[in-house]
Amino acid sequence: MSRLFFIVNLFLSALLIHSYVSAADIMDRKEKTPVIITSETLTANNKNSTAIFEGRVVAKTDDITMYSDRMTVYYDNTRNKVTKIHALGHVKVRKEERALFSEEAVYLEEEEKIIFTGNPKAVDGENVISGTQIIFYLKDDRAEVQGSRVVLQNKQELN
Repeated sequence: MSRLFFIVNLFLSALLIHSYVSAADIMDRKEKTPVIITSETLTANNKNSTAIFEGRVVAKTDDITMYSDRMTVYYDNTRNKVTKIHALGHVKVRKEERALFSEEAVYLEEEEKIIFTGNPKAVDGENVISGTQIIFYLKDDRAEVQGSRVVLQNKQELN
């Protein structure tokens, strides 16, 4: 039983830690990589410090793409930084061959975590982790999956 736990934990760590970059990294990269966000509409509200992107939203950097139906970006003008991002509807984050899907994702800058809800599913090749909620802690490089179901493809090569 402990070996299975170790394998699942190792898989989770490899899949989530190395696969996904937070929405904050997409929106506020330290190395100043350009971010291109496209949507059908944009509503900026400086009084509430929000920007709402709606309709086929795509946030793209050189190696990461995030999709959703609606993305609300909360920012702090005094610190010139993003504080929270709420992606809603058909959320998908892709990097290389890996992807995470959910109906909703919330990035919390202060806590350095992303919470994926609404049938979240992490996919790496043919391996899939799903649950009721996936919480990814950026600072600690760890993930928690509640109500988890893990499908690991155990392919054996023929010689």
